[in-house]
Amino acid sequence: MSISGDGAVNFAVYSKNANAVSLYLYASGGGGEPALEIDLDPYVHRTGSVWHVSLASVEGYASYAFCCGGIRRPLLDPYAKVIGDFVAGNSVYDEGVTAPSMRCFASLASVPSYNWGRARHPRLPLEKLVVYRANVALFTKDKSSGLPDDAAGTFSGFCAKIEHFRSLGVNAILLEPVFPFHQVKGPYFPYHFFSPMNLYSSEGSSVSAINSMKDIVKAMHKNGIEVLLEVVFTHTAEGESECQTISMRGIDNPSYYIANGMAGCKASVLNCNQPVTQRLILDSLRHWVLDFHVDGFCFINAPFLLRDPGGEYLSRPPLLEAIAFDPVLSDTKIIADPWSPLDISNVQFLFPHWKRWAEMNTRFSIDVRKFLKREALISDLATRLCGSGDLFSTRGPAFSFNYVSRNSGLSLVDLVSFSNDDLASESSWNCGEEGPSENNVVLQTRLRQIRNFLFILFVSLGVPVLNMGDECGHSAAGSVSYKDRGPLNWRGMMTTFVKEITGFISFLTALRSRRGDIFQRREFLKLENIHWYGSDLSEPGWDDPTSNFLCMHINAEVDEMAADSVRGDLYICFNANEESMSATLPALAEGSIWLRLVDTSLAFPGFFATECNPKVQQMLGLSSYHVEGHTCVLFESKRALA
Repeated sequence: MSISGDGAVNFAVYSKNANAVSLYLYASGGGGEPALEIDLDPYVHRTGSVWHVSLASVEGYASYAFCCGGIRRPLLDPYAKVIGDFVAGNSVYDEGVTAPSMRCFASLASVPSYNWGRARHPRLPLEKLVVYRANVALFTKDKSSGLPDDAAGTFSGFCAKIEHFRSLGVNAILLEPVFPFHQVKGPYFPYHFFSPMNLYSSEGSSVSAINSMKDIVKAMHKNGIEVLLEVVFTHTAEGESECQTISMRGIDNPSYYIANGMAGCKASVLNCNQPVTQRLILDSLRHWVLDFHVDGFCFINAPFLLRDPGGEYLSRPPLLEAIAFDPVLSDTKIIADPWSPLDISNVQFLFPHWKRWAEMNTRFSIDVRKFLKREALISDLATRLCGSGDLFSTRGPAFSFNYVSRNSGLSLVDLVSFSNDDLASESSWNCGEEGPSENNVVLQTRLRQIRNFLFILFVSLGVPVLNMGDECGHSAAGSVSYKDRGPLNWRGMMTTFVKEITGFISFLTALRSRRGDIFQRREFLKLENIHWYGSDLSEPGWDDPTSNFLCMHINAEVDEMAADSVRGDLYICFNANEESMSATLPALAEGSIWLRLVDTSLAFPGFFATECNPKVQQMLGLSSYHVEGHTCVLFESKRALA
């Protein structure tokens, strides 16, 4: 729908295969039978495959829908910006199948104007990002959030917790899908691509949701935080066994969807590389950038975006190439995520990138988990620490979005608490006892492992991605199902455990910023600046599957313009063994010493420290340091004070 300067309203819909199209107009309140039906004449109201009609006025009407193929079933305009609620409609007998239909009407109201004030896109370089993935509803839905009932679980409730992100040092929020979605199947099964979920607004309306979503972006931008959206363009909530029809399925199923779907997949799979679907997706992305000012997108189920209508992989998928070179999207982050909500798979794949596409690094999560469980070669850990050159050699480490846990699979605290046979694919370890425990040895090991996971995540080249709740021990009782993730419990924020973990994360984000010369790099570290050691400066056991100890010495690159405080070498030890190991600190130039900044085996608050803390341990080069079992240690070299 578009409105011209003289108030005339034009309606247009693409349908190559419909033999008849009608426009339905509804009076205020919507629902029921249409107040006006306009049958479009294919000789007058059709140009190519676009059906259209212009009305001088729509006064007295509130919403509209299309009807295609002569079947009296209202269909939502795929391009509608303001929409109503999704409600169950009457079943329709279509080609021998009784299809229960969901109904949603598009509003005739225009998108409300919005005052962005002086808020501007932060435009942060990829390598400087620290990302926090969150679900809008679950973030504040629990009463412990302390928010009013009409704000809890909404966009406005999410915005009220901005100080939490600031305290962690996060500068990018990755929101789980906010498009209107199937409330049973969850946010990864959308109905529509051009509007935010009505239920995420305090008033439960589309206009309120639009304004509240913009409030989030505006507030985040004012605090230097970017807003990234997870998006699902590979399938919709239409179809499946109940054959529900809401929009595109009824408008032009053969054009928008892959006719036979995919083997083993019941969902309606979009034909993403078909020109009309490709344009729909590009127009949606542009709309969220231009109207909502979002900073980037993470494309869920990205492997499906590479497929042609026959299900074969394309070497140069038209959609991905168009996104990579689209001028409107040129300053946005675009990230491919291999996780599929259709078959719950999560496998790294070869992705065409044009040096624009970043990727969620599944291999990082797998290899770090296996190392800390003593099931990986230390060479795998070394590869991940250095930015996953095996996967990103043609792009650089900044294109690797690293994570140790995500919203599907085990949460971080569950990763160190559950490891039964059903969780073999998770590479988890319960640290000696399954599930909740009162054994102090088990609890201390779990705490140390949580510290280790976070430490490795933040000292690895690439973009660290924190998952909602991992900073406060959020648990799903060992379930890997996305549906079993509950709301965040804010009461736990005052516990010693949460203060410790959030404080550690804040320290690590500050460390990454202060030592951006090493951790925030667009390019890989130079080989001559990295040295690897085993125990006491011996050669690492690269090919030994029983070797679980590795030391990494990073020589800071000389920068005459930088202050002395940011040019020290780093020495990092990783010990996944049960027993302690001896690490010898490399020799330094005369007048320099090693300062211990992190030792994950020590008690809180002494296990991490800033350089201004007088309790920081000072050591000379070639000193021997005792690295406890299941421990990571970080040293930084400094000029000794007179």
